[in-house]
Amino acid sequence: MKDAAKPGGNKCGGAPVVAVAAGLTSASKTLRVLLLEAGGTNEDRDLRVDGQRWLTFQNKDLNWGYKTTPQEHCQDREVDYSRGKGLGGSSAINFGVYSVGASDDYEEWARTVGDDAFRWKEIQRRFKALETFHSNLPEGVDSKYAAPKPEHHGDSGKLQVGYAKEWEKDLPPMLDLFQDAGFPLNPDHNSGNPIGMSVLINSSHNGRRSTANDLLTPTPEGLTIVTSAPVQRLILEGTKAIGVEANGKRYLASKEVILSAGSLDTPKILMHSGIGPKVQMEKFGLPVVKDVPAVGQGLRDHMFCPLVYTRKEGDTARAPFYGDKAAMDAALEQWKKDGTGPWSKFACEMGIGWFKLDNLASCEEFKALPAEEQAFLAKETVPHYEVLTHFPIHWFIPGFPEDSLNYSCLLVWYLNAQARGEVTLQSADPDTPLRHEPRFLSDPFDRRVAIESLRAALRFAKHEGYAKDNTGTLTAPKGDSDEDLLAYWEQTLSSSWHMTGTTKMGRAGEADAVVDSDFRVVGFENLRVADMGVVPVLPSCHVQAVAYVTGATCAEKLVAEYGLA
Repeated sequence: MKDAAKPGGNKCGGAPVVAVAAGLTSASKTLRVLLLEAGGTNEDRDLRVDGQRWLTFQNKDLNWGYKTTPQEHCQDREVDYSRGKGLGGSSAINFGVYSVGASDDYEEWARTVGDDAFRWKEIQRRFKALETFHSNLPEGVDSKYAAPKPEHHGDSGKLQVGYAKEWEKDLPPMLDLFQDAGFPLNPDHNSGNPIGMSVLINSSHNGRRSTANDLLTPTPEGLTIVTSAPVQRLILEGTKAIGVEANGKRYLASKEVILSAGSLDTPKILMHSGIGPKVQMEKFGLPVVKDVPAVGQGLRDHMFCPLVYTRKEGDTARAPFYGDKAAMDAALEQWKKDGTGPWSKFACEMGIGWFKLDNLASCEEFKALPAEEQAFLAKETVPHYEVLTHFPIHWFIPGFPEDSLNYSCLLVWYLNAQARGEVTLQSADPDTPLRHEPRFLSDPFDRRVAIESLRAALRFAKHEGYAKDNTGTLTAPKGDSDEDLLAYWEQTLSSSWHMTGTTKMGRAGEADAVVDSDFRVVGFENLRVADMGVVPVLPSCHVQAVAYVTGATCAEKLVAEYGLA
């Protein structure tokens, strides 16, 4: 391969690896890049139905189907740990929330690794280059709900993001209720300051989901894509990476091998190549090239729980649609024809908000945190919890009563989890998944923020303007004591599938750093990692946008290093 080859065993790191490939091939017409994808092409247009974005993860051909270990603080439940399979990775099965997080997330990233390339100004520039933002609101909708400024958004990128053309009738009144209950409105959650209640910016446009595949449409000159090629291990000459093995085939690289298999699978490839914790590799008889104890450590994630209430008749229009298969089938035919109709309306626009907990700094669990973490949590743009409205929960609760489809669902997240989990070997077979141990709710601070976040969301749920239209409770805590709120989290917690940190980026000499700020695996030549595993912070957002910008940043650094611009 003439200049650079990028075999990426991207089982589930689709957005970063595609962003790397797009960035490299757009910089040079002579560069030859190889992208290895473990799954299929994901070309079927019907996978892009906007309102069905909540269902694609149930497609076993698109999902690796991972689970966590039984979680001690979640009643020993195995929690769903879905990861996307196929070109585009998890962007093909995620829920279409396009949020970039807090500017202070990136300032912290830059400070942590000692590299200004990760400061907000530089990251925002890359975000803008990735997207075409569609700011139009439905006719008759007041701009107080969404008033994004052009300087915060791009207009020529291949990712199509923005607001749905049609909103459910109860969305604007819901936003008004949040404001009445003391939750301020935010006209643009992607400005760098997400604090406040916003209207969701989606990774979709005109009823069609936008995924990482869009970055490679049309296929760039110089790019070769091989699907159904899961990478099992690296090919090393000493500490120099020269290629990978996938399904018994060898793919060689003349310049760079860049892994982008995601937080749950890149560590697996590294460990089966002899790079990782010595004690784990020796346990399963794997050769040890270099003892790197940090590989697979530092796993962090977001998690959420639901509040669901039935509403008075006519409050929503969901029941007549979701309760009528013929109506849904007809709507799908309409979508196939022109991208319009109910499947481009229901569950396509939502309220989403990020907030601070006023009393957080006074709690003992906060005071016990390291001073640097306390300072970060106090930053102006860093939220402590999130609320999302209009989530189609009936698809996620087995046996959901059909006579209760006229409901309102609020999802509650707690952010900045302090628990650190790990992914570890459980077999000498490179096709066997790692053991996934996130340790949800294991840290006292996490339990405190979970309790207070749920309490804050219940303050809205009990607000007179909202509560008066509730006719029943489908799922909520039995009381408002700390014990009741924590027990509810333990019973209902779900992962957001925002896994980060298992091949953490850091400064030279740091024991927990697997890669440096140029994405190079420390101690190795021609080997880099570019996926959410390297991200040293847990961004205050739904991380698909961070995955894209991580890949774009890696590509930009390679372009500069090799003089490709």
